[in-house]
Order: sequence, then C-alpha cells, then structure tokens
Amino acid sequence: MSATEVHHALWVAYGAGGVAGSIRKDDAGYLVTMAGADEAMGPYPTMEIAKSALHAHMRPGSDWPDFREH
Repeated sequence: MSATEVHHALWVAYGAGGVAGSIRKDDAGYLVTMAGADEAMGPYPTMEIAKSALHAHMRPGSDWPDFREH
C-alpha cells in the first residue's frame, strides 16, 4: 500500500440486543451508521471518536459494544 492509499474497512458494533451499528473507514474518515438508520454520521477523525459517537447514540445505560472488523 502506498502512502496515499487509504485502507477501507468495516467494523460492526454488537450490543446486548444484537447489532447496534457499524463504522466504515473511507477517504473522509470514519462514518458511523446506527442499526436501522438511513444516514451515516460523521466523518470522525479517529476510530476512538467514532466508537464513542456510536456508543453515545445507543440506548442510555447501554454497555460499551463489542466492535468486530469485517
């Protein structure tokens, strides 16, 4: 991979009730899509910020989800 290429990736967030949402890395940054949502949120500059944004949009009191790369 050259210095100008961006690794595109997808992480799915699993909460107690199943899939909570996903995070997709693209050229703009990290995009968060909540399960059932039509629109993505972001872009966020880092994965950690995207994870925090996804968790903040989950039901109040939800445990931190398990993020798995796909």
